[in-house]
Amino acid sequence: MQALVERAERAERERHLLAERARAEERARLAGEMHDVVTHRVSLMVLQAGALRVTAPDEATRQAAEELRSAGCQALEELRDLVGILRTAPEGDRTPSVAGFAGLVAESVAVGIPTELIEEGDPAMASPVVGRTAYRVLREALTNVRKHAPGARVNVGVEYDTAQLRLTVRDTPPTGGPRGALAGTGSGLGIARLRQRIELVHGTLRAGPCSDGGFSVEATLPVFVPTSESAV
Repeated sequence: MQALVERAERAERERHLLAERARAEERARLAGEMHDVVTHRVSLMVLQAGALRVTAPDEATRQAAEELRSAGCQALEELRDLVGILRTAPEGDRTPSVAGFAGLVAESVAVGIPTELIEEGDPAMASPVVGRTAYRVLREALTNVRKHAPGARVNVGVEYDTAQLRLTVRDTPPTGGPRGALAGTGSGLGIARLRQRIELVHGTLRAGPCSDGGFSVEATLPVFVPTSESAV
């Protein structure tokens, strides 16, 4: 009887620890997603403020643009410190899917980064979780171009077929050095987190410099991953 009581108490403690661990992991996942989204948006604001500082016709506007740019950089730095080391985000979220690719490209063009999107095949073939994963890859890749490759041109290629979704993001060599204010605002784990996400859906990710001095990110994902969303 004593052995049964001890076993029950041990099982209860283990359930409690597992529940605590699950809650901690969920908080980390939500924090990671917040970091990705906010960094993407604020980095756009920083670049727009920097452009306004250069083109503004009067000193007052230039000063206001500089203050906005500095505040944005500070916000990115504080966000990185707050979030810390992040894990993968939950898949049951509202991250845009492949239909959001054009919006990401338009944002890059709006801040002065020539970006071209070429899609081949039927986007409807991508299941929801695959589409969101691909969206995150593209968002991270374009954010890194803004941070580390000023003056580069970007080509985004997406191929849909019956088995795979292949996303390729290549930028030309930058014409200037990394933007100091933006380059240090990330967690340094963007590519690592993307690789984790992609491995969860049994895909592959390759990222590295090109022979011409540019950079390439290539993700290959199965076009369909069954989830509760795809169940009828």
